[in-house]
Amino acid sequence: MLLPCPWCGPRNAGEFKYAGEGGARPDPATTTPEEWRRYLYFHANTRGWVTESWYHGAGCRRWLVVERHTLTHEVRGVRDAVQVAREGAR
Repeated sequence: MLLPCPWCGPRNAGEFKYAGEGGARPDPATTTPEEWRRYLYFHANTRGWVTESWYHGAGCRRWLVVERHTLTHEVRGVRDAVQVAREGAR
């Protein structure tokens, strides 16, 4: 599978570390143990388009937000995770 890194170009997925489906992380100070367990261990495992986090450790060392189809591995969007976080904070 190739992932199109915005800085390094198309790269083999082996250069990246998959960090899971995107989603809001609960606040550890206020969440219950059950909510924390659910966040850590129970994932939707969606068939189709998902938003995921990937880290390009063997390249630019940046976090990416990738929109990928879980059956075909087609990628329709890759964005800088820092930029996505800034846009979400607005």
